[in-house]
Amino acid sequence: MTEASWNTVHVLALRLDPAWRRFPDEARREDASVFLEAARAAGDCVHSHTYSMVGLRADADLLFWRLGPSINAVEETAAGLLRAGLGRHLTVTHAMIGLVRASQYVQKATPQERAMFTGERAAYLIVYPFVKTSEWYLTGREDRQRMMNEHIKIGHRYPMVRQLLAYSFGLDDQEFIVAYETDDLTAFQDLVHALRATEGRRFTLRDTPILVGVHRPLAEALALLGAPVAAEARR
Repeated sequence: MTEASWNTVHVLALRLDPAWRRFPDEARREDASVFLEAARAAGDCVHSHTYSMVGLRADADLLFWRLGPSINAVEETAAGLLRAGLGRHLTVTHAMIGLVRASQYVQKATPQERAMFTGERAAYLIVYPFVKTSEWYLTGREDRQRMMNEHIKIGHRYPMVRQLLAYSFGLDDQEFIVAYETDDLTAFQDLVHALRATEGRRFTLRDTPILVGVHRPLAEALALLGAPVAAEARR
């Protein structure tokens, strides 16, 4: 299977049971090691990047941003994580699935829209579900294209912010998964503020909850959760 066929996006936000932090060091170390091994095994069939959310939200501590070849692959590997060591003490609080597909409003995607799973990861990931109003789909194609052109033009003013849109129609509660990646949260806020003033904003029905994660290797994220991970496991 070629990498081009890896088109299934999976967002997985997990909350840790606080009681786990009170376990003895050795038990937490063992749980973390087993969880790390399961994550490495999952990497054979699903690309995954990890983000810490400790203290950023009340309902999530760890965020996985994943790309796989199928729903089956992301489901099976997620199941493996949740039954391995620390995974037994994690609760799924947000999960979204979608497919990467060509946009009907863009003839050719730029590197800014294609880089979410390639190259070095930026410091922050912002991801949220997105639903448009019924009026959007009942608006003529030409008017929708005009409003999207405005949206795209503004986005290109902020090359330090990379974006991916995944399509969730018929697969999840939202219509899209919107994800942004950046090293500059101030620039991201400026982009969001600019987009608020576009005509297309009138057709937004829902774009929450907003999940913000700090990119960290999984072992480092687990250490923040309270896992005394051995130094060799962090490599």
